[in-house]
Amino acid sequence: MLRKNLSLLTFILVFSQIVSFGQEKALLWEITGKGLKKPSYIFGTIHLICKPDYVWSEKMTRAFDATDKICLEMDLDDMNVMMEVSTGLMDNTGKKLSSYFCKSDYARLKAYMKDSAGMDISMFEMMKPVAIQTMMVTKSTSCDDAASYEDSLMKTAKSQGKELLGLESAKEQLAALESIPVDSVIEGIMDVVNGKDSGEGEAEYRKLVAAYRDQDIALMQKLIVESDGLGGNAKTLVDDRNAKWIPLMGTMMKDNSVFFAVGAGHLAGKNGVISLLRAGGYTVKAVK
Repeated sequence: MLRKNLSLLTFILVFSQIVSFGQEKALLWEITGKGLKKPSYIFGTIHLICKPDYVWSEKMTRAFDATDKICLEMDLDDMNVMMEVSTGLMDNTGKKLSSYFCKSDYARLKAYMKDSAGMDISMFEMMKPVAIQTMMVTKSTSCDDAASYEDSLMKTAKSQGKELLGLESAKEQLAALESIPVDSVIEGIMDVVNGKDSGEGEAEYRKLVAAYRDQDIALMQKLIVESDGLGGNAKTLVDDRNAKWIPLMGTMMKDNSVFFAVGAGHLAGKNGVISLLRAGGYTVKAVK
């Protein structure tokens, strides 16, 4: 569920087919112009969602099938990248996970990990607090049949023999996660452990999913940026990353048609990927 632990991670119901906050409702967008030989596409994901809420249409399938390459935020198919992520989550300061918590809080965290995830907290003793927070996010849906867009797109890409690319290195993504102050991370972890504002967090998550199903990327961007989970770091976690992606996308699209899939919260807004692509001379149109 969406609480203060919303990271990298990361997601106004008005007239159908009309703009919301100045942005059309669509998860899939076609990118043309600026000398591109073939259209490319950008699709907004929500990293983990219950299967009944999973949005995927025939037009999305056709766009995916028509592209030459697939690009996610990171190349999750590259074992070296995944090893870098694992290594990057290790605490090299000499501190142990337990040292970030008072004894009573750590005892509650230990019990929570055992009860909710069936894991011994000692497995994480040499890791940074953000590793626990990230794990809580991945296990935060309230259903047993959660689906991952990234996993699904990777499997389809493999079946079609398409190369998988990434917009960020493991180092860059870890840097974004670590921009959240440690105190904020600890507070978010303990809020989950103690069930603080659980009703409010569940309500926020339902709003996010409803906006996603409605393909209202403007509302998703607003909900995510205003979330306590970003710790006031929306510029670092969202805007700055968007700006870095644009030249990389341009290079990738120059000679190949690419299907980009990034968190839907990155698409809308004046600093969103859609606006930045348009400012860079591309034509970006909603695919409905």
